Amino acid sequence: MSSAYLAAVGEDDSRGGWRPTVDARMVRLESAVEAVLEPHRARLAGADRVTIAPDVHYPFHPSTGVVTDPAVVGAVAAWLDRELGTDLVVVGRSDDRIAFDRTASYLGYDRLAERFDAALVDLADVPTRNEYRAVDGRSVALSVPKPLVESPVIVVPSLRPTEEGTAAGAVRTLGRLVTSGADSSRASVAATQMIDPDLAVLDGTVAYGDDPVATNLLLSGSAPAVDAVATSLLGRDVDADVALSPLLSDGERPVAVENPDGVDLSGVRERLTGGRLPPSDDTHPAVSSAYRLYAAASGDAVPPQLEGR
Repeated sequence: MSSAYLAAVGEDDSRGGWRPTVDARMVRLESAVEAVLEPHRARLAGADRVTIAPDVHYPFHPSTGVVTDPAVVGAVAAWLDRELGTDLVVVGRSDDRIAFDRTASYLGYDRLAERFDAALVDLADVPTRNEYRAVDGRSVALSVPKPLVESPVIVVPSLRPTEEGTAAGAVRTLGRLVTSGADSSRASVAATQMIDPDLAVLDGTVAYGDDPVATNLLLSGSAPAVDAVATSLLGRDVDADVALSPLLSDGERPVAVENPDGVDLSGVRERLTGGRLPPSDDTHPAVSSAYRLYAAASGDAVPPQLEGR
């Protein structure tokens, strides 16, 4: 049986429910991040460098729940720096929609990298290793960026569905970082087998159902275990997820959730079940509203998907 460790994030005491500064959110997250990382100290100790792979597929504002909040990554980086003294790398990948450096700039990862003296790496621009993995009896060819295989990896997905309705999760976050001719589900399975991330930390501070939901939780464990819990919270069937079920052996089911804070998981599930992201060419009104509110409050630029609207 696999285990996952869950911690509640303290309620925000600011009026309006959203703190616009990364610094304020990092302070709020500190104890919860420590709670979900401490059980994995022995696994991470001794590493000269750790690679952190958040869900940064597009520069959606973190209040929407559809990307990893950079404050979660910042709090993870702070713990690693303070407790283990490791060098840090934060990675993402440019695609045909937007360059990673632009996404990182909008979300504030460049400022976090400077604070922790971390390298910010676009995996589209680094050397790769060609590998093969068997998925459902068929060989899958992968081109894997070397930062994902040369140091321990912590993948930090967001708690959201994909457009197709499955949990986005750690496995699919890794799948987006490699190159493969296989379909995305089989590529994600093969990528997870190849990279074998040391840890997954699920950002459930703000999740996404049909709308953003402040679920205020973090979860850690192996990538398949964390994704299995995320799938359950979204009301999906783990066995129906072709990118997840091959990675969970019978002995790893069900996943035991260590929940010392007594988070009401059934309540979270009730709030998230059935939600789906809108199509990628249709910006959800909640997303647009959150962006414009944030831009007005912070003075930041309006993100690219709203430019010209």
